[in-house]
Amino acid sequence: MLLHHKFIDIAKKQAKKLAINDFTTSQEVSYGRALIGAIIMAGVFRKMDRGFVGLMLPTSAGCVLAKIAVLMSGRIPVMINYSTGAEQNTRYAQKKCDFKTVITSKKLLAKIECPYVEGMVYLEDIMAEISALQKLKAALISKLPTSLLKKIYNSCDLDDTAVILFTSGSEKDPKAVPLSHKNISSNIADASSSFGFESKDIFLCTLPYFHVFGLTVNLWIPIYHGMTMLTHANPLDFGKICSIVKEGKASFMVGTPSFFWGYLKKSQPGDFESLRIALAGADKCPDSLREGFMEKHSIVLYEGYGATECSPVISANRPGANRPGSVGKPFPNVQVRIENYETGEECGPGEDGRILVKGDNVMKGYFNDFEQTSLHIRRGWYDTGDMGNIDKDGFLWHVGRLKRFVKIGGEMVSLVKIEDILEKYLPDEESCCVVEVPDSTKGARIIAVVTCQLDEKEILKDMAQFLPKLSLPKEFLVMEDLPKMGSGKIDFRTITEMAREHFSERNRA
Repeated sequence: MLLHHKFIDIAKKQAKKLAINDFTTSQEVSYGRALIGAIIMAGVFRKMDRGFVGLMLPTSAGCVLAKIAVLMSGRIPVMINYSTGAEQNTRYAQKKCDFKTVITSKKLLAKIECPYVEGMVYLEDIMAEISALQKLKAALISKLPTSLLKKIYNSCDLDDTAVILFTSGSEKDPKAVPLSHKNISSNIADASSSFGFESKDIFLCTLPYFHVFGLTVNLWIPIYHGMTMLTHANPLDFGKICSIVKEGKASFMVGTPSFFWGYLKKSQPGDFESLRIALAGADKCPDSLREGFMEKHSIVLYEGYGATECSPVISANRPGANRPGSVGKPFPNVQVRIENYETGEECGPGEDGRILVKGDNVMKGYFNDFEQTSLHIRRGWYDTGDMGNIDKDGFLWHVGRLKRFVKIGGEMVSLVKIEDILEKYLPDEESCCVVEVPDSTKGARIIAVVTCQLDEKEILKDMAQFLPKLSLPKEFLVMEDLPKMGSGKIDFRTITEMAREHFSERNRA
């Protein structure tokens, strides 16, 4: 079913149920009111240019309704990352997808100090100009039979694009990823069967909707089942979010490991008593974080794996099938193939290779980018660019991006494996990132970027028990904090550039 039509179904059946409890604006919106609000906005959006409409709004009731309304109006939402370089990202999206209108918020622009970009339309102005007659008309329309509402509001095809998202850009310029209604619906169906979601579940929704993890898991899954969403615009407001979980009795909570570290630190025993599932994704989940949640809250922190191009979830640990350290078993309707990165042959159990994915959750191709599409999609398989293996029991193990392997002295060295070992020597809440910088003799030099001072000699001596000499960091670089993307993922691209600049300057001196 089309995503916005599923919303209409749910809103008609559960009109009185609380849909959104917005803790940022202190708004409570029932499904019935949400439908009226979406109808009003859809009427406004229908007057805008056809095709793409940019959305740059924080996680809130307003963003939820705007997202649905854009689809109901027959337009396609382009989600814009406002967490880093909002102005640049807006212009990039407009140019890449050839559109002008961007729906945003005055409050957001003021908070992030983003200047006005031509084409921006403020949500506050849209709402202020809505008349009593428009509200009455929308309320009357909402009473129409469900089947008629679906005919009125964009009866498109399941294979039509439901959203344009952008890859993180942690390694190169972001790519535009079109996801269809079928792509996202397939992932929702798999997630629902894997975790047993029901209408009575209450979702904590703090992830940004410009990131696919937030869009599918913190927006469409709860809507699909008619759940209550507890929204908060800032996932870094750790103390507030802990109180929201407790007060709102959330049963499901997702986030990146960096967010979960914050929640672990700021929470009190009992805060997460209502949680049925806590799931970390988008980055490697350290053993110490899992152990911390078990010790403090007696909660299993599950780990999953996905990609923007896969809508996003590829695999996940879940109740009854959890192997800590792995990223779980592939979802029921997702095929995963491990392919030797040199020969292209399928790898055996436990043998590392490229992770390839096939299924209804996988995009057809990058928007307006034939070259990247042909590089990543071959014979129906999407090449994630990640390396991993599947063990004899069917659990997928992610060992890092192929680009996070470096060749030194003819050997392939995994930077992620070095990080995994180095993390065990770090104090709680400190982090590390291992990068490579050019070396005139061996081609590459491994650098450990850390957020605290360490006894480097002692640690290297210890690490030598687990790693060959070739893989040991040659130097340590201390940074106060590691740059992160808006999703909470470590920004490897920026860190690598900073490390290379640091050593380049030192060598010049």
